[in-house]
Amino acid sequence: MATRILGIETSCDETAASVVEDGRLILSNPVASQIDLHAQYGGVFPEVASRQHILTIHPIIDNALQTAHMTLNDVDAIAVTRGPGLPGSLVIGFNVAKGLAIGSGLPLIGINHLEAHIYSAWLIESDQTPPPEPKFPLLALIASGGHTELVLMSDHLQYQRLGGTLDDAAGEAFDKVARMLGLPYPGGPAIQNAAENGDPAAFSFPRAWLEGTWDFSFSGLKTAVLREVRKLEEGNLPIPVDDIAASFQSAVVDILVKKTLAAAREYSAEEVLITGGVSSNEILRQTFEDSASLPIHIPPIFLCTDNAAMSAAAGHFRFQQGQRDPLDFDVLPNWPISEI
Repeated sequence: MATRILGIETSCDETAASVVEDGRLILSNPVASQIDLHAQYGGVFPEVASRQHILTIHPIIDNALQTAHMTLNDVDAIAVTRGPGLPGSLVIGFNVAKGLAIGSGLPLIGINHLEAHIYSAWLIESDQTPPPEPKFPLLALIASGGHTELVLMSDHLQYQRLGGTLDDAAGEAFDKVARMLGLPYPGGPAIQNAAENGDPAAFSFPRAWLEGTWDFSFSGLKTAVLREVRKLEEGNLPIPVDDIAASFQSAVVDILVKKTLAAAREYSAEEVLITGGVSSNEILRQTFEDSASLPIHIPPIFLCTDNAAMSAAAGHFRFQQGQRDPLDFDVLPNWPISEI
């Protein structure tokens, strides 16, 4: 019999709910974005995000159930993002999920947001022929606004964190460099659009390889861009936004692709997963496809950014393994994947 999980996601500035069948088939997946609200601040304003979640979460959950032609009586469990994320945002989704679990008697399953990003690679839409599931062992790169992590998976729900960013996450670096260049928020799409008309070899920005580790560092790259911009401003010279954007993007892609594929070879991974908001970047996607000698899984763009289907997918596998969380547990804003 099919297992259907209601997923709820409010870790940052997207309010989302979804119904997923058997950990793969998306029956519904509405997402309410707050990008327009936060654009004026150049980044996510936590208090504004929390208030918007309060306004949006019940309509989004209703939408998810109605689109799937279901009620709570038709789902088997509720999976909700427990962390990491913004504390105020997490609490909204978590408390609503608790209330629904108490009122319906459904099991509640707390999901790690990074784990959820990984399980976006298992998801398919209803009109798709199911492709083969990713094979273990696999190497996952999670690249988003708050995280850049390399994780080795030996099986479902089995994680070994190999490394991560020591400072700025890749997506955070995109946002900050976009701000330096006068580009709008969010920085990822803005940098990509500007870079289309730029020369990636115009500026030789540094790459922090951190030899002997699987860690990342983007603060030096960000500082190099800032110095270049200031030097041009001090000389009253025009800032070649497109060239700087293309050169910066090239440096980030170079680091992410080469370190990820080197780790995959080192740990004899069968396949590689690229997940998180930064994996929406077209140059990153294409470079991985062109460079890899093993299968690469990159979810469609609508599953790269935050959504609840990925939380429901992870929830399915946890439900199958018997996880049922108590209703008195709380959010974990700094919950690393290594401590699940």
